[in-house]
Amino acid sequence: MTDSQRSGPLRGMKVIELAHIMAGPVCGLMLADMGADVIKVEKPDGDDSRRFLPPAIEGESAAYMMMNRNKRGLALNLKDPAAVEALRRLLAEADVVIENYRMGTMERLGLGYETLREINPRLIYCEISGFGRTGPYAQRGGFDLIAQGMSGLMSITGEGPGRAPVKPGAPISDINAGILAAMGVSAAYASMLQTGRGQKVDTSLFEAAITQTYWQSAIAFATGEAPGPLGSAHPLNAPYQAFRTRDGWINVGAANQRNWLRFLDVIGKPELDTDPRFASNHDRMQHLPELVNLLEETLVTETTGTWLHRMEAAGLPAGPVLNILEMHADPQARAREMIVELDHPRAGTVQTLGHPVKFSETPGAVRRPAPLLGQHSREVLAEAGYGEAQIEAMIAAGAVIAA
Repeated sequence: MTDSQRSGPLRGMKVIELAHIMAGPVCGLMLADMGADVIKVEKPDGDDSRRFLPPAIEGESAAYMMMNRNKRGLALNLKDPAAVEALRRLLAEADVVIENYRMGTMERLGLGYETLREINPRLIYCEISGFGRTGPYAQRGGFDLIAQGMSGLMSITGEGPGRAPVKPGAPISDINAGILAAMGVSAAYASMLQTGRGQKVDTSLFEAAITQTYWQSAIAFATGEAPGPLGSAHPLNAPYQAFRTRDGWINVGAANQRNWLRFLDVIGKPELDTDPRFASNHDRMQHLPELVNLLEETLVTETTGTWLHRMEAAGLPAGPVLNILEMHADPQARAREMIVELDHPRAGTVQTLGHPVKFSETPGAVRRPAPLLGQHSREVLAEAGYGEAQIEAMIAAGAVIAA
């Protein structure tokens, strides 16, 4: 990728992504969006997400294209010593490697951290696993569902006590692990630029899910009791949740006293201010079911749009509950460039999500679509010093796959 094609605060960082499906690729795409040159190394039949079908666009997996935009693609058969040597050569010149293999896989390839740090002392070695590389669960594989359950996250998600445990709709531990890894890599990169020494960055789906329980863990530490699910309600403040309206739902953030009074004015219920059950946030939390019933009796008399107009005029935090397509069309999402278009060599014009962090001086960007399998194999190997004849021989032998 030329300098003219790449922008962002991490411009100049070279990343080798040895990761599949989600957590590792999230880390890679975050770094790529911020300007890093991310080379995605895939097995001969490609990342498993290439087979997450349907949905597909012109035969290309929508899931794969979402997770791997902004990356170059190299496909290697790591059962072939020539492919392992090519990877070793790439890692000797890289700034970062991301891997989410089972524990011991990189060591069996002769590419473990201790070996690579001898070859490249500046290398940042990022490991993303189910439970981390230390502790009694280090050998276990990890999946988002398992991490969410073991972190306590599923015990606080759902409609209320006595109902079946519920997983949040998004794979939170996978995505959050990738974001945490990108944060860790960026911090380690800043340190490396100062000291000249790389280091290992180790995070997991389990820890990523645990970090989503800050409020509930605070309650448990203070009370000795495990909080349960509250639907859309907040565990510490009220009213702060979704309410039914005539034609749908509305989220209202009227938790502090000032917004509580504004809310009562908007819905025409000022008398609730003098009701001892609702006088303070503590009182409202103690009588939350009664409060919700009283408020919904009024809110269901008007549409979501009507209430939103009144609440916005009053300066009260509120918002609609949008489905995914409605979110894609939302003017704020569009204004913040969170929905962008790319031209894919097979799928044509496709949409993807934009980068969520904006930089005033070194803006990141979504610049290129996800690669075809082996699309940049020749290009990447040539940059690593292989001649054309060597590359073609490796392709013919099956060590390298090229589109």
